[in-house]
Amino acid sequence: MSGGDGRARRIWVDADACPGPIAEILYRAARRLKIHLTMVANKALHPPESEYLHALRVQKGFDVVDDVIAESVAPGDLVVTADIPLAARIVDKGALGLNPRGEIYTPENIRGRLAVRDLLYELRESGVNTGGPAPLSARDRNTFANHLDQLLGRGFAPL
Repeated sequence: MSGGDGRARRIWVDADACPGPIAEILYRAARRLKIHLTMVANKALHPPESEYLHALRVQKGFDVVDDVIAESVAPGDLVVTADIPLAARIVDKGALGLNPRGEIYTPENIRGRLAVRDLLYELRESGVNTGGPAPLSARDRNTFANHLDQLLGRGFAPL
């Protein structure tokens, strides 16, 4: 699969917080479809051996992983992340975003998601317990896998 510039499209993964079952789904899809997938983290990663699977370890620090992904991503690439500010950055660059629960980030929904994230951050900073995300469920994994397959089947075109 290639973009309008002839460059092969890639999948980038914000791997520091990527659940193991989601990584496994991504590994299988990348190998099956021969798409380069790069896991970016500030810890050592060990993806299965494949010419299509890559691990990129970056230095520790605030937003280092996000910065590397945002600087590396090209229009038409797919980024898997639960990080809303990173999703906004990559969508602004013409990439697609998909979170581990299967939600697709688009130019139409990312600003609203960013506003909700900022509101929850402000509430937490003022002492309100907003709770955290629920554990990843089997339904979440299925939704992710289905949306990933649809995106990949469309050549990374939005649904």
